[in-house]
Amino acid sequence: MNQPTPPYYIDQMHPDMEASLTKQVTNQDIVAFSEVSGDKNPVHLDDNYAQNTRFKQRIAHGILSASFISAVFGMKMPGPGSIYLSQNLQFKAPVKIGDHVTAKVKVKTVDYTKARVVFETTCWVGNTLVISGEAELMVPKRQTTT
Repeated sequence: MNQPTPPYYIDQMHPDMEASLTKQVTNQDIVAFSEVSGDKNPVHLDDNYAQNTRFKQRIAHGILSASFISAVFGMKMPGPGSIYLSQNLQFKAPVKIGDHVTAKVKVKTVDYTKARVVFETTCWVGNTLVISGEAELMVPKRQTTT
């Protein structure tokens, strides 16, 4: 059986479907995110400041890592046309410059009538869970031809 490719329509979604992507966090990512978001907390940008924190080095913005979940939704599953409705997040561990973050989404429930899907969302650095949460998305219905 052929696996559909993005974008997925609501009738193609079912529990336990999964998608992921991996992205290396660079200094340039952190600096750019700081500029775009306005979050210039020195724990993200200043080596000297960060050395005196519990992390002992600069860390990425938590929301920067969480944005990789959005990339999975927008580009892989459900893909273009899906709309984020809600997201909760728990930040479990820091992400450092050079870390490879793998964002994973897994379908928990599908409401075909309302075209809504609830996903388990996680981000990992190796075997370390750095973010966990849950999201709800609106997934497009197929266009009907008459």
